[in-house]
Amino acid sequence: MTSAQIGALEKDSLSGLSNLFGLSSDDPVTLGMRASARRMVGIAVFSGVINVLMLSGSLYMLQVYDRVIPSRNTATLLGLSLIVLFAYLVQGYFDALRARMLCRVATLFDASLQRSIHTALATLPLRGVKPMLMQQPLRDLDQVRSFLSGMGPTAFLDMPWIPLFLAALFLFHPVIGLTALLGTVAIIAMTLLSEQLSRGAAKAAMDSSAQRQVLADATQRNAEVVKALGMTKRLSERWASANERYLQENIRATDVNSNLGSGAKVLRYVLQSGLLGIGAYLVVVDRASGGVMIASSIMMGRALAPVEIALGSWRQLVAARQGIARLREICKVTAVSPSPPVTLPRPCRELSVTGLVVCAPGNTKAIVSNVSFSLKAGMGLALLGASASGKTSLSRALVGIWPAQHGVVRLDGAALDQWGEHLGQYVGYLPQDVELFDGTVAENICRFDSDAGSDAILRAAQIAGVHEIVLRLPDGYSTRIGQGGTSLSAGQRQRIGLARAVFGDPFLVVLDEPNANLDADGENALHRAIEILRRNQSIVIVISHRPSALVALNMAMVLYEGKAIAFGPREEIFARVRNASARGGSGAHPRMAESARPC
Repeated sequence: MTSAQIGALEKDSLSGLSNLFGLSSDDPVTLGMRASARRMVGIAVFSGVINVLMLSGSLYMLQVYDRVIPSRNTATLLGLSLIVLFAYLVQGYFDALRARMLCRVATLFDASLQRSIHTALATLPLRGVKPMLMQQPLRDLDQVRSFLSGMGPTAFLDMPWIPLFLAALFLFHPVIGLTALLGTVAIIAMTLLSEQLSRGAAKAAMDSSAQRQVLADATQRNAEVVKALGMTKRLSERWASANERYLQENIRATDVNSNLGSGAKVLRYVLQSGLLGIGAYLVVVDRASGGVMIASSIMMGRALAPVEIALGSWRQLVAARQGIARLREICKVTAVSPSPPVTLPRPCRELSVTGLVVCAPGNTKAIVSNVSFSLKAGMGLALLGASASGKTSLSRALVGIWPAQHGVVRLDGAALDQWGEHLGQYVGYLPQDVELFDGTVAENICRFDSDAGSDAILRAAQIAGVHEIVLRLPDGYSTRIGQGGTSLSAGQRQRIGLARAVFGDPFLVVLDEPNANLDADGENALHRAIEILRRNQSIVIVISHRPSALVALNMAMVLYEGKAIAFGPREEIFARVRNASARGGSGAHPRMAESARPC
């Protein structure tokens, strides 16, 4: 076989893999698969060598039966045995090398997607994605890597070499070659049928597995509540029901694959035995030798080996294809917007909001409607309103967590999306539920910025009034706080979260219920932090149902059902709130009175 023919076979095998996974776009997943396909060029070369060496066993049997046995020449037998032994050793070496290369190709594919996958994991919760799908990108990536590093790709790299074995069988005898060709077509047709029938079953099994995993994760996260409220038995029943659905779908998928796989295996056995029978007949009628009879049966088994491997790994193939499709779609949806061509300077003058409409991710109903206001540097805004009035939703839109459906939020005249990835440097945010990461106190305060200096960390801790508290921890700023800050009290987590929010002297600081878990000392520290931030010309927006957190602010806004019904100087708005509350919600300001009740 010429080098041009070998190159054509390698190209066919690689294009087959590309078509198998639909590599026709330019998303990160497709680019990673294309890079993997290019790396498989060397693997395809080794596959060619391996398939050529696979002919050695058949040729050995042919020579033994047709030359050694009739001549009874032991020297010839010894020479042939040494040659075939060397061929087997070379084949084994290349086979092991191919497996090792596949593992590395799969690892490089995984590594190329780490940034995109982490971005997806961080973005999906902000897009209203169902909980069962939150961790799906990571599971899909593991599934694809597992397939690429397994035996599945070797089957598709070996399939273009099937004609080589069929051609050799035709050389033995046309009847043997025709029988082998028809059998191969039948087995390949069964493989394609397996693809059609197993696709739906495999998808249903994966979906039910994801639902089961979500329930398991929720139970683990809320183990204390489950135990305290006596919910263990009821949740166990729900788990059993979800697990039963998963097992049923898994059985259905396994049945489809087992039936088709067994059918293909039986057909292969019938075909090999049939070739033996046809070969025996040809020997009887003096149309072929005994060596041809044995060699054709062995060669037929080698020719069908890739098909059998493909059938054996079909479930992994279907799962990998579905995973590739989901990863491609998720990476497109959660792709980071391109950085602006010009990096804007740190904002320092104004926050302006114009006609802002905010909806929850995945929902079209407006939570915040047509809100407009403006704050100058150094101002502090108290955001007031009853529960579910839209305060938290507005705060999320102000810091860029939730996108605006309509309207715009601007810093120094530039919309938030014009700041690109630099926006986080100029924003401080403390959510209602403070979540810290597994790491040291210092790492959490500096937002895991490896370039952060000690002075900046200490400054943030001192502004938040948490410096003395940190010094009393076992290892000070080097204390590892555990996943979610489990080694700290709720008040300590909140104050470290405040230090994280003010790290880097942000221009806009939004604090949502910052004193929910604070004692008197903590409230005083919060008050001082707000004053320091305002003196440093930062804009501070505070949501709180406890008036003590609002004393250091000079502006106020009242929300009612997502609409701003009052905005102005704090004392003026507070006076209107008190008057409306005194009237009991009747008269000119019923909405003001209702919004004031939680405060």
